[in-house]
Amino acid sequence: MGKPQGQTGRFGVWIRELRLPFLTASIVPVVLGSLVALIKTGNIDFFYLILTLIGVCLLHTGTNVANDYFDYKDGTDNVNKEFITPFSGGSRVIQQGLMSPKEVLIEAMLLFILGGLVGLYLAFARGIVVLYLGIIGIISGFFYTAPPFKFASRGIGELLVGLNFGVLVVLGSYYVQTKSLAIEPVLASLPVSFLITAILWINEFPDYRADRETGKLTLVVRLGRRKAVEFYRALMYLPYVVILIFILLGYLPLFFLIGLLTYPKTKKAIDIAKRFYEDPPNLAPANGLTIVIHLQTGILLSIAYALAFVNKAMLGEIIPNYIAYFGL
Repeated sequence: MGKPQGQTGRFGVWIRELRLPFLTASIVPVVLGSLVALIKTGNIDFFYLILTLIGVCLLHTGTNVANDYFDYKDGTDNVNKEFITPFSGGSRVIQQGLMSPKEVLIEAMLLFILGGLVGLYLAFARGIVVLYLGIIGIISGFFYTAPPFKFASRGIGELLVGLNFGVLVVLGSYYVQTKSLAIEPVLASLPVSFLITAILWINEFPDYRADRETGKLTLVVRLGRRKAVEFYRALMYLPYVVILIFILLGYLPLFFLIGLLTYPKTKKAIDIAKRFYEDPPNLAPANGLTIVIHLQTGILLSIAYALAFVNKAMLGEIIPNYIAYFGL
């Protein structure tokens, strides 16, 4: 195996393989779900918050690594000759001889095992629902590209990503804190769900020809890039529609309106995508903007719940647990 080029030793190769910068997709919904729980409990248990973050991030990185292995086995990343962006085409550590296929598969299995162990502990400590959600996450993550299911090739990968990194993680994080289920974390998760789906969607555009040639029939391949860009536009606008509707209906706090602040960036990303959907090098800014919009919107919605908590505490509608504990 050749010496890694442009990497800081073995550690740099692992970082590249894990694709750690993309872990914002896991961190955002965990934090959001925990802050939704803050309204109910008056407190956040940081031990369980950190464990939840670790467990979700382990399963996320396990999914990334497993997808690299199975895309290599299917030849998807080998066939991809178009412009390779930092957002698509996988890590390519196998193709560049930085890691062997066996090493990548072993790494994926270890990550799933460690994530599963964290999930089992949380299920034992907080409730069986964590186990059910974890099983859904492991199955949909590992078999995203792995046989026999190959969810991405069946045109349901996008749905699973939106479900897992939106609704299920937000609801699961809420459950870990409260040991109960509710509709509010589900509604609060929808903007994040749509935006993480949009990230995957726009990242499939540069891989279009390679995916089509190797039978990885994602929805972008099935629709064609011209039609798929219209669905991308819908995915990007839906978070703002959801925010406005559920605030008007009284299901989400008024502070959620700050989530609308990312709209100008969304408009810019859509304009780029509509113009350059068949031109990967020039489409790259839209890929990057979509990731930024997801992160910033998630942060803003989390801040909204923190503000809602402070507002209710000041009005005496919530007594934070730490205040009640010290009798203040």
